[in-house]
Amino acid sequence: MKFSKVLILFITVILVSACSSAASPTAVNTATEPIIPTSTSKLVDIRLPLGYIPNVQFAPLYVALDKGFFLQEGLNVSLDYAQETDGMALVGAGDISFAIVSGEQVPLARAQGLPVVYVMAWYQQYPVSVVSMASEGIQTPQDLAGKKIGLPGLYGANYVGLEALLYAAGLKESDVTLDSIGYTQVESLVDRLDQAVSVYTANEPIQLRALGYEVTELRVADYVQLASNGLVTNEKTIQENSDLVRSMVKATLAGLQYTIDHPDEAYEISKKYVENLNQADEAVQKQVLTTSIELWKAARLGYSDPAAWRNMQDVLISMNWLKSPIDLEAAFSNEFLP
Repeated sequence: MKFSKVLILFITVILVSACSSAASPTAVNTATEPIIPTSTSKLVDIRLPLGYIPNVQFAPLYVALDKGFFLQEGLNVSLDYAQETDGMALVGAGDISFAIVSGEQVPLARAQGLPVVYVMAWYQQYPVSVVSMASEGIQTPQDLAGKKIGLPGLYGANYVGLEALLYAAGLKESDVTLDSIGYTQVESLVDRLDQAVSVYTANEPIQLRALGYEVTELRVADYVQLASNGLVTNEKTIQENSDLVRSMVKATLAGLQYTIDHPDEAYEISKKYVENLNQADEAVQKQVLTTSIELWKAARLGYSDPAAWRNMQDVLISMNWLKSPIDLEAAFSNEFLP
């Protein structure tokens, strides 16, 4: 278990895994044709670790590539799908400039001396839910007491989200039985091996309903606001090339806004980047994108709420993953939003 806690520092989690429907007041390019770079200067190569396989939930990045939003900012972005366990470490060491990570990774990394800084919130709602069969009668987080709950393991967003839900309900980990089952939550629930499972909001609940099961879903975001998935860089990049950070944030937000405004087109664009998406169950995959968009929306796209970071720190301390509070003001920044 201690080994798993160390590994959490280096795991970049993307939800396979959303608040207000108001559009961002910032100016972003939403042209319908690909954009040609406005500068003839050499493009800056950016390798962007995502920590997950190609998926429709990365639609904003596909849109930013396809519409030329990255190119317009002078960026040649390549998406890294490898199952890397060191994305955060690479950014912290200055070997690469950016990565997409889950919110809990930032305070954990800074506690270990990695000078990472979260500069753009992608997900405004923490994308984890606890799902059970309706027949279990689990209607509130308090109803989880005494239940056997399946999750991939004692690491990652599934674990943090579950702990946050228990924390919000006034429960401790000892009040439930945790079952490490890998990524077999759907099968474990259907076969009644577990009474509830911790899952990504935009994945397993949709699968289960598509299979015809009546399930109850407790979304972590409905009970506690946590810092979620977003873009991180490092202090060196901020100090030496703040314009690069600003450009990366601007282009990513442009892709995010365009996807929110044009979900059907974003879905079609994703087919160019996600193998076999055109053979997948379109109704299910479009629901995945729709649910993801719910988790992304905000009155101001990209904004990090300080309260969400305080809540995340409190949860991590309660889990004993953080021994003491860190300087949260140094851990995230809103200054690079357009």
